Amino acid sequence: MTTRKDCLDRDAQDALAPLREHFDLPAGVIYLDGNSLGARPKAALTRASDVIAREWGKDLITSWNTAGWFELPKRLGDRLAPLIGAAAGEVVVTDTTSLNLFKVLAAALHMQASDPARSERRVIVTERSNFPTDIYMAQGLAGWLQRGYSVRLVDTVDELPQAIDADTAVVMLTHVNYRTGYQHDMASTSALAHARGALIVWDLAHSAGAVPVALERDGADFAVGCTYKYLNGGPGAPAFAWVPRKHQARFQQPLSGWWGHAAPFAMAPDFAPTEGIGRALCGTQPIVSLAMVECGLDVFAQTTMDAVRAKSLALTDLFIALVEERCAGHGLGLVTPREHARRGSQVSFTHAHGYAVMAALIARGVIGDYREPAIMRFGFTPLYTSFADVWDAVEILKQILDEKAYDVHAERGAVT
Repeated sequence: MTTRKDCLDRDAQDALAPLREHFDLPAGVIYLDGNSLGARPKAALTRASDVIAREWGKDLITSWNTAGWFELPKRLGDRLAPLIGAAAGEVVVTDTTSLNLFKVLAAALHMQASDPARSERRVIVTERSNFPTDIYMAQGLAGWLQRGYSVRLVDTVDELPQAIDADTAVVMLTHVNYRTGYQHDMASTSALAHARGALIVWDLAHSAGAVPVALERDGADFAVGCTYKYLNGGPGAPAFAWVPRKHQARFQQPLSGWWGHAAPFAMAPDFAPTEGIGRALCGTQPIVSLAMVECGLDVFAQTTMDAVRAKSLALTDLFIALVEERCAGHGLGLVTPREHARRGSQVSFTHAHGYAVMAALIARGVIGDYREPAIMRFGFTPLYTSFADVWDAVEILKQILDEKAYDVHAERGAVT
């Protein structure tokens, strides 16, 4: 039987444990919600102050040149690229995940429509359990185009082979499901889409910085993701888009803003797209937010995704085992896959009073979150989550369940 001392011993032997010191974690809090918002790197406060006080405050507009503001989206993209199996010049950090998804989805549809052999394809295939904004963006784009496009929703992974047919233009999937933590096999699913004549777009919001990703190796066509979860870029931090070199010359997206222009300061009245990944840019960039992203990437530079993944699996294995051992008989249901290859870096349990139990946990300093229907989510960020955190979180969960110390009538906040 695992004890708290066993967990402390594992922390003492953990090669990633020193990285925890790079984060400003509040005393008395066990933070298990890095899958929704990463903790703040300590360096972010200094970096923000420097951007605001010196680069903006003293150097003013000259910082677009002297501080490298103009190149920041591409430079950050190059730093992020190795974490997702991409090459330099293929990633740009910019805008939101929703906007970037709109761009790459529109570009993929345009590529298919421009191919005589595929021009009649009008279906976007995705999962009903996909993150809602992804579905909304696909539905919005399909409706706006007014050319017979539609979104086809599947209820299980087993339905994908049948759903991807001769009418399918694009398959749009989230690599790790936000609700359950289920992880797709990117290589086989991408191969399936290509075998059926479709392009495939991956959302890496719950993958980047959490699990090893190999976009180029595994045959992806486009990808997007956010930086404010496991990459610890800050609330609402800019997202990223990946366009591989093989598609860049044909990449056309409708948000043709001046930052994607070949010569933005020529101020020409007609749009001429730039070369390369810059085509995924749109308008003027949010420099303060962009600058914070680099602080999170600096921490990743001190480790490898293989090391992060190994600890992630160890943490989630331990959490599952302890919950099932110590909280048995309390109506918890595991919805996250046990199989390592199918699991992201979170664990989700159902409970009839999931929201109330999570509210009680948060009140006692264990921060996870809640998603309908009846799902309590616990995210594990190997850069700062310890094995002792796992033990202590389960101990508090056990106490709450044993004592039924939760309010089934708890008022819900706007964000759960």
